[in-house]
Amino acid sequence: MGYSKYRSNESLEDYLEAILMLQKANGNVRSIDIAHELNFSKPSVSVAMKSLREKEYITIADNGHITLTEKGLQRATSVLERHLHLENWLIDIGVSKETAYEDACKIEHDISDETFAKLEDILAKAYEKNTCSIINVLS
Repeated sequence: MGYSKYRSNESLEDYLEAILMLQKANGNVRSIDIAHELNFSKPSVSVAMKSLREKEYITIADNGHITLTEKGLQRATSVLERHLHLENWLIDIGVSKETAYEDACKIEHDISDETFAKLEDILAKAYEKNTCSIINVLS
């Protein structure tokens, strides 16, 4: 996969995640809400919404309200869950909340499904033992 394709997928995932979070918080989502949330220009959001609509991740009503399709909801939920897991795990090992949030944003797009699943396995074992330390689980 080329770098530009990777960046494109990352950006689309960021949009889907933002739409899901805004939908949960406000109910209705418009392009301007997404622009404010992500601090992007309205024209950039417009281009992204066109791409998401073409990929059948969203629908846009005549009144401008954006809704995730089932396909879009599944992808957005997956990205958000991955982000939240990573953020919480980083906090659990002592990373500050602000840094954990930023690092989780970066990692969520790069980590493979295989690696993420292995991390989940290791951390599930840590939580079963009532310890959040990965070191204790691995030793």
